[in-house]
Amino acid sequence: MARGESRRIVHGLMSEPHIRGRRISVRQVYALVEERGEDPEAVADRYDLDMADVYHALAYYHDHPREMRAAEREREDAIVDFHDSIDRPEGVDPDAS
Repeated sequence: MARGESRRIVHGLMSEPHIRGRRISVRQVYALVEERGEDPEAVADRYDLDMADVYHALAYYHDHPREMRAAEREREDAIVDFHDSIDRPEGVDPDAS
């Protein structure tokens, strides 16, 4: 298996590691459990995952810090690029209060 893939974590979809057979990325699982503080069992139930999938995703995130930082930067850059591509009238700033 390439790039540290396991039976549960794969690449090739969404350009970042995700749970095999699902569209939820390792980064998303990490954000839900470790950043938002959601219960791993609740995440597993919500996304129809095995508990092992959740814990494999978290382990993968921590075992591959450079890859995960690169995926986060790529995602942030894509958001900025998309934001910049929106055609809006001059003087309109959607981020202004």
